[in-house]
Amino acid sequence: MSKNLVIVESPAKAKTIESYLGQDFTVKSSFGHVRDLPEHDMGVDVEHEFQPSYEISSDKMKVISELKKLAKDAEVWLATDDDREGEAISWHLKEALGLPDDTKRIVFREITKTALQNAISSPRTIDADLVDAQQARRILDRLVGYELSPVLWKKIRIGKTNLSAGRVQSVAVRIIVEREREIDAFKSKSSFKVTARFDLGNGKILNAELARNFANEADAVQFLEKCTGAEFSIKNLEVKPAKKTPAPPFTTSTLQQEASRKLSFSVAQTMSVAQRLYEAGKISYMRTDSTNLSEEALDKAKQQITKEYGNDYYNKRVFKTKSESAQEAHEAIRPTDFSTLNASSDRNEQRLYELIWKRAIASQMSDAQLERTTATIRISTTSEELVAQGEVIKFEGFLKVYMESSDDEGDEEQKGMLPPLNINQILKLSDMKATERFTRNPPRYTEASLVKKLEEMGIGRPSTYAPTISTILKREYIVKEDRQGTERDFKEITLANDEIKSRVNKEIYGSEKAKLFPTSAGMVVNDFLVSHFNNIIDYSFTASVEKDFDHIAEGQLPWQQMIKDFYTPFQKKVAEAREEAIDRSLTSRELGEDPATGKKVSVRIGKYGPYVQIGDVEDEEKPKFASLQKGQLMESITLDEAFELFKLPRQVGIFEDKELIVNIGKFGPYVKHDNKYFSLARTDDPMAVTEERLIEIITEKRQQDSNRTIKEFSEDAEAKVLNGKYGPYIAFGKKNVKIPKGTDPAALTYEEIVKLAAETPDKPARRGAKKPVAKTPAPKAAAAKADAPKAATTKATSTKATAPKATAPKATAAKTATAKKPAAKKATKKS
Repeated sequence: MSKNLVIVESPAKAKTIESYLGQDFTVKSSFGHVRDLPEHDMGVDVEHEFQPSYEISSDKMKVISELKKLAKDAEVWLATDDDREGEAISWHLKEALGLPDDTKRIVFREITKTALQNAISSPRTIDADLVDAQQARRILDRLVGYELSPVLWKKIRIGKTNLSAGRVQSVAVRIIVEREREIDAFKSKSSFKVTARFDLGNGKILNAELARNFANEADAVQFLEKCTGAEFSIKNLEVKPAKKTPAPPFTTSTLQQEASRKLSFSVAQTMSVAQRLYEAGKISYMRTDSTNLSEEALDKAKQQITKEYGNDYYNKRVFKTKSESAQEAHEAIRPTDFSTLNASSDRNEQRLYELIWKRAIASQMSDAQLERTTATIRISTTSEELVAQGEVIKFEGFLKVYMESSDDEGDEEQKGMLPPLNINQILKLSDMKATERFTRNPPRYTEASLVKKLEEMGIGRPSTYAPTISTILKREYIVKEDRQGTERDFKEITLANDEIKSRVNKEIYGSEKAKLFPTSAGMVVNDFLVSHFNNIIDYSFTASVEKDFDHIAEGQLPWQQMIKDFYTPFQKKVAEAREEAIDRSLTSRELGEDPATGKKVSVRIGKYGPYVQIGDVEDEEKPKFASLQKGQLMESITLDEAFELFKLPRQVGIFEDKELIVNIGKFGPYVKHDNKYFSLARTDDPMAVTEERLIEIITEKRQQDSNRTIKEFSEDAEAKVLNGKYGPYIAFGKKNVKIPKGTDPAALTYEEIVKLAAETPDKPARRGAKKPVAKTPAPKAAAAKADAPKAATTKATSTKATAPKATAPKATAAKTATAKKPAAKKATKKS
């Protein structure tokens, strides 16, 4: 047995480290956190200095048992990540395994042989201040969630699951809600932009524009009239040198933003892929707010640059992080070996690695040297002037490797070049246009821009962004989706051959790609929290809490005092909110009256989401209900839009002697035909889709289904070989079974698929998952279902919509005794 036991968080990390340390070391994984506050109890003793009660997670009992056996006769080295969360995991391991306070703690920012040897040669003990900072964050967030969520359950009875609130997640929702209201209140204004094209001969065109826009069409036309018959010439040419400087290496936040823009990765996906690269020893630690690079890394970058590009391309830079809380002893995200160009056979890992490699290398390269030319064009009939601008790269520098936030499509520099020009050169006008343009509303957030906003406001830290966004998406307070734009007219006035013509064109505006939208539920919860707990989700307050955590980590603030200062006024606010009457205005809004019946029309939010209701439950005739469509919000839907919802379901026509009924279900718009359901495409408007289009959808789906089945078996009607999204597979009962490579799916026998199914393990049930209740499913996207979807309809016999009763979960006793405080003894800080 090895004399040394090294404990890390992940199996992949353990495997990489063990390959470097040799036979004297056994490296084992804790598989993440081993202890936490109890799942069904607050687990914090507010009467006794907020002492937490931790318990070993049920799925880690076996892990702890095995680690205890291995630790009994070995020297233990705790090698979890070099940040607060990693420090807390090491402390929890020490407590769970009963290790002494002077247990060796080693830290490293990259998994390389040199870094590990340096860490082994200079161990320290667990840093109590870092543990306290992480413990304070966990306890504070538990107090907020555990005290605030039951208030939401009681006061806002919506949704199929209990609502929740969180210190950072609620602030993130507030940012998105406020932006949506900015957009809703925005009034677009139009103006006319003037551009001109000049024919220089030999196929060369000079593009220019007027420096200002005209406020209205009349002014634009007046200007074009002045230019009729005018002489155009080059008044001045100004050439100026310029340069572009590379961006610093990635921090967690900038990596998340750039991976979103260039690779279309979600924040969670970026962190998952980066984690795998780190654990494989390919990049340095990916949770960092520092832009610093070590001297060793700088030397390696220099070697790579001079070898591949030459000395002219090298320029050493030392970046300083703007964030006050950044730890400069840490490093930015970088490759562990700059000479490694291929880090993984996995496509996404390789793409992210290349992004990290390019950014880090570029940060140590020379500036790009540019030449910017501005040509001023004189108009003989007016004092107004046109301007043409161009840019030429004289020396690529870092641009040879990397351009920040570029689509990397085409040669943008060549497009921006001006053709050869001379002062007083006469220009031949091809055409001049005054085009109507509209001011744009503030942009909705993407995951990347939300991370940037949170970072700018000092809210959260590198490790919190991904779980924060994942939580509010999972809670359905926000949705991430694409939305189609809207068609609008714009005017274009053209001067060509001394003749002015005007025409109306059409354009699509407002289309959205992977943007974050608030849901009606998210807006309701946000409004309640702003009304009753404004200080909790106040931007500056949330940022100041992060600074308090930093002060705790630096040993400048006792964590219990910080929690007490927060909790005392917070608990008072919670008590006040519990006593207040339920505010129905948050979950319902009157829109007007139905002119046909005189009944009240209102929009409400209930168990299955927002819906419009005509009539009251007290009326003799039952109310009618219709669910809101995708993109519609409770607070902004109009009376006319509400009535549109009651046009569904609509009969569109007849196909094969059966009706075509269009409606909207849980999973979007669909057509029902012969008791089967077919999803409409995103481009299909359920209010306007035609009979011909519906027949096309049904025919295409039938063709897909006929091609889906590769083979069926007489021995078992449910056993099939099918074509799936990712290729052929076996459907055997409730199992989806992979087909071995090199096997012909059509040649499989029943005996072979039985054997393959037996070798495929059952999919483990999700933790805490309930047994499925039989209910009528809605049609899934691109898949027909045999049963009717569960959707609100306009029939008078609709079931009455009622809000579910909110019930708090039963409290369960903590499974372990109060946790010990982290050891006061600590060595000189290494992080």
